[in-house]
Amino acid sequence: MSKDDQPKDPLEELQKNLQDLFKQGKAFMPFGGPTGGPTGVASPGPESTPPPEEEDQERIEALKRIEAFNLKPREIRDYLDRYVIQQNEAKKVISVAICDHFNHIRRCLEKPEIADQDYAKQNIILLGPTGVGKTYLMRNVAKLVGVPFVKADATKFSETGYIGGDVEDLVRDLVKAANGDTELAQYGIVYIDEIDKIANKMNGNGGGRDVSGRGVQINLLKLMEDTEVNLQSQTDMMGQMQAMMDLQRGKKKKRSVSTKHILFIVSGAFDQMDGSIKKRLTNTSMGFGASQIDDDEGDANFLDKAETRDFIDYGFEPEFVGRLPVRVACQPLKPEDLFQIMTTSEGSVLRQYISDFEGYGISLEMDKESLQEIAERAYKEKTGARGLMTILERAFRGFKFELPSTNIKSLQVSRETIEDPQAQLKNMLHENLSDQSTLLKKEVHEYAARFEQQYGFKLDFTEDAIHALVEESLETDKTIRGLCERKFHDFNHGLTLINRNTDQTTFVIDETVIQDAEKALSNWVVASYRKEESEPQ
Repeated sequence: MSKDDQPKDPLEELQKNLQDLFKQGKAFMPFGGPTGGPTGVASPGPESTPPPEEEDQERIEALKRIEAFNLKPREIRDYLDRYVIQQNEAKKVISVAICDHFNHIRRCLEKPEIADQDYAKQNIILLGPTGVGKTYLMRNVAKLVGVPFVKADATKFSETGYIGGDVEDLVRDLVKAANGDTELAQYGIVYIDEIDKIANKMNGNGGGRDVSGRGVQINLLKLMEDTEVNLQSQTDMMGQMQAMMDLQRGKKKKRSVSTKHILFIVSGAFDQMDGSIKKRLTNTSMGFGASQIDDDEGDANFLDKAETRDFIDYGFEPEFVGRLPVRVACQPLKPEDLFQIMTTSEGSVLRQYISDFEGYGISLEMDKESLQEIAERAYKEKTGARGLMTILERAFRGFKFELPSTNIKSLQVSRETIEDPQAQLKNMLHENLSDQSTLLKKEVHEYAARFEQQYGFKLDFTEDAIHALVEESLETDKTIRGLCERKFHDFNHGLTLINRNTDQTTFVIDETVIQDAEKALSNWVVASYRKEESEPQ
């Protein structure tokens, strides 16, 4: 067998093709293509890559924001008050930790020799039920400071990184959130939710410990310490090709990021820990002279009394807990808190609903009693602030569906509206029936205008035809547009044949056509051929 007849190595062939492609000036979109990577940050292609001077300038501006950090804890707390209701203790703790952390980074940038000194990062663990604002707190802190922010759920990671995700992907995503700027990424914030789900608990079947959970903790422990993370994952084919492209262009980019100055925040509901802490405190309070637990604390949140041993008993490695020195519990939200979220928070979901209705030209106005009713119902959902959207969606789904097709421009919401939204909607539509008929008549003429503009044929609807369409629309709960498109979907082809035979461009649509449009069109087409045959040659 000659050398040319031997089968080619597919890997060598792929490498050769890639090299040829780079030589031709073509390129690939880095970080997951034109739509961006998993963080949703769009990555520019080679054609839009700024020149080196601009890249350097962007890097300088980004670092200047860190070097100029001068926020005070009270200022951060006041900023968070605009978005998150209650959680006063959590805001204080987070504000102090953020200021200490970024003040240390600023000093390290000013005096590089300080960076070599030992420094224990104030990584944070947030405890508390779902929907109390844990994620929202950290997202707004990152926005205020102006550093890259990445959020992930701990449940997506596995010990090996093959079945689930690799914990080092958190740092890679941070680089993508920084638009590829590794220097800015090393000062970012990584937030990991549902951390309680990887607790190394004994399983209920007595089959031993959850080894995978322990492995994820150990891998995260390495990240929270000072380590270098390779930005080129072994499973990231696009990253491998990007590195080859940079090599062909003679670019030398930093391919690793230090986690020394990355702040890690983890959070979880820790549902079962609350009961174990209460039990521990109850046992401690027994005996002569011991402090007693007040009976009024039956519904208290004991998570704010969590100690290191509680986390270890829950299933966390001592080393892992030790890397999370800042611990704070978020309190469950009460009805009055949910009311405040709707009325004062700049991130209130109620603002979203008001904006949604405004998109249809409808103003949404709610009185105090209706807001209180929503808060009470949301509290019973036991999902924190997320319960507000559940109640609002349930109350307004019918109004969102019906009102945009009417001429109603104002929705006044009372407590009765929240208690029985269907009855309120039915009354509004009944009261608007006369105006609705007028609106539907207008929609018939709008459909005729669109048909003429699109196909060049004029549909001349008689009053009887319009009345029949309006009645059918009200009876069947179908829009005029939907009815007409169904009835006249073949008219373009039929009218084209008629026009070819008779040059006719205007067609009268009466009530009989509305009743059976297909039959009427067929009769017209047949009549047009007969007329053509009867005309003298």
